[in-house]
Amino acid sequence: MSLVTLANLRFGHGTRLLLDGVSGSIHEGERVGLVGRNGCGKSTLFKLIAGLLKPDDGEVQIARTVRIGYLEQDPKLPQEKTLRGAAAEAFAAIEALKAELESVYDRMATAEPDELEKLMNRQVAIEERIDAAGGYAVDHKIDAALHGLGFTDEDFELPVRGLSGGQKARLGLARLLLSSPDLLLLDEPTNHLDIEGRRWLEEFLADEFKGSVVLISHDRWLLDRVVNRIIEIDRGVLREYPGNYAAFRALRAERMLTVERQHEKQQDRIRQEQAFIDRYRAGQRAKQARGRETRLERFKEESLVEKHAELGVMNLDLPDPPPMGDFAFVAENISKSFGDRVCFRNLNLSARPGDRIGIIGPNGAGKTTLVRTLLGDLESDSGEIKRSPRLSIGWFRQTQDHIDRNVLAWEFLQNTIRSLEGAPRASEQEARNLAGAFLFTGEEQDKAIGDLSGGERGRLVLASLIASAKNLLILDEPTNHLDIPSAERLEEALDKFGDVDRTKIGGKGGHGGVLLLISHDRALLDDVCDKFVILDGAGNARVFEGTYRDWEAKQKAEASEAAARAKKLDAKPAPKHAGKPTDSNSTSNSTSNSTSNATSQSQSTSKSKSTSASTSPPTSPSLAKPVSPPAAKPAAGRARNKYSNLALEKLEARIADIGRELMEIDFEFADPKTASDPAKTKKLVTRREELGREQSELEEEWMRKSG
Repeated sequence: MSLVTLANLRFGHGTRLLLDGVSGSIHEGERVGLVGRNGCGKSTLFKLIAGLLKPDDGEVQIARTVRIGYLEQDPKLPQEKTLRGAAAEAFAAIEALKAELESVYDRMATAEPDELEKLMNRQVAIEERIDAAGGYAVDHKIDAALHGLGFTDEDFELPVRGLSGGQKARLGLARLLLSSPDLLLLDEPTNHLDIEGRRWLEEFLADEFKGSVVLISHDRWLLDRVVNRIIEIDRGVLREYPGNYAAFRALRAERMLTVERQHEKQQDRIRQEQAFIDRYRAGQRAKQARGRETRLERFKEESLVEKHAELGVMNLDLPDPPPMGDFAFVAENISKSFGDRVCFRNLNLSARPGDRIGIIGPNGAGKTTLVRTLLGDLESDSGEIKRSPRLSIGWFRQTQDHIDRNVLAWEFLQNTIRSLEGAPRASEQEARNLAGAFLFTGEEQDKAIGDLSGGERGRLVLASLIASAKNLLILDEPTNHLDIPSAERLEEALDKFGDVDRTKIGGKGGHGGVLLLISHDRALLDDVCDKFVILDGAGNARVFEGTYRDWEAKQKAEASEAAARAKKLDAKPAPKHAGKPTDSNSTSNSTSNSTSNATSQSQSTSKSKSTSASTSPPTSPSLAKPVSPPAAKPAAGRARNKYSNLALEKLEARIADIGRELMEIDFEFADPKTASDPAKTKKLVTRREELGREQSELEEEWMRKSG
């Protein structure tokens, strides 16, 4: 079934045509990636589908009853609510049913027998509607989504009006995902997400979300994991490719090679025609030459194909960085805190010429603080840092406010890069060659910096840093505003930056540069870095040698080992519950007894945990993951379950709710009408068994947390 159909869609701004008669469709259950250079019209197409813009020509057809969810860059949120309350609005219908059910319970407490039967029937009807809409799992879904997107239990009660821009963007994403529309339009959903948040979003879209998804993203790993079709917007035209982003790259490269061959043949024809025109412009064949010149101009306007700037690999020579000695820096047992907040403690890290070090961790873990401490901008609380006296540092920061906006792009490069020919200043041609290698066309090279987009300015600064002969580069989120072709060109350039043969680096030192890369872009990290510093947001820091894929594999292996140990240590029978007590009081007594006995059981559990902690080696499966507050954090070494993210008071509230529902079921069992209705009896027995299992799991989690 087609959810959306585009028919000969045209849209432009002034004289610039973004979409030129495009057609296509989005089908039920599809996962589509929408890609293209910055400014090509991706977000415009989303707004046309969402009905926020009207096309200049053509039509957007939406199937009847289809609900579209569109992730806006500035989501509209209820300012008077808490963060969790705003997220819960996605289930407003269920919340209304729950409120109605509570009202029925209140009336049942004082109802006469005749009215009580009606209320009990009403109760069953409401509960069936709640179950059909997601039931009591709604609270778990809300908490799981908020935790997955980097919020902690402490954040849940924050007022929306006091949230930062990044927090509001993540809350808007959570509300949209929880609302479960038929078609999700996600425009750069990872912009404010750390690596764990991106990983959670991947798993949610790939494994849990049942609707269709159209995704604009510069995160190549997200596209590879989630989508099964790519649509590229290229100069106003839609081109479709089957498969994920990796398949798209291969197929597109083949098409671009074909286009390049066609372009070269056309250039040969143009050169031949121009030679004839120049030769016979004057003389007996001048009329024929003028006719061929007219046809040549028409051919250039109507039939000439352009080859893509990003097709060729980067073949630009970059200057060698100056030597730094054996090490850029050596840090021994360094720590840094701000009040009660510990960024890292007892960290040992060294950087040799040629090292490519990635620094990763949750938002706010202290990644930039670590770099500033290593460079001496901040003083460490403890430990010692030795730095090479010959360091020449280039630092790419997330804002570029220091640049003169009136300077032309090529002039900026000429003033900042080092000449390969030994001159004190680079030539105009060298500056233009560098700009071209970083995907600036001739027209873009002559623009003032103030007229460039944020992504273009970032690309220009990156080019200047890489070609400025620095021996230590610090890149802080360099791909935040880069489109995918620009990010891939950056990877090529970083591969060339201070490339060094490690076998030639010994006691005499080498000429390779050192790179410190702070990024959530896993494709960039995996392609460029060979060593990682992982901060977990709780003060723990770990150094890992290898690629990013190696680190992910190690994380999974450690998590599996920890889960196996936890299963072995914590294997014990869950509390048992009778299938049908003899009277209504037995259920409430068993519930209260199990809750009161939890304290003594949790004390013995706590002892076993402390004993195992002292005898087992420490593991770090949760490094680089967002840290929850103690009340919502599962005990160390234990496997997580679906209630691990619930706070203690929420567990207690749900246990109490189950106790009340069990009492109501037992009350119905006592009704003679129920005994004479086999279908209803069977339904009540099944429901009671489900509640018993849920109660056991909740009480087990309660014992873990209360211990």
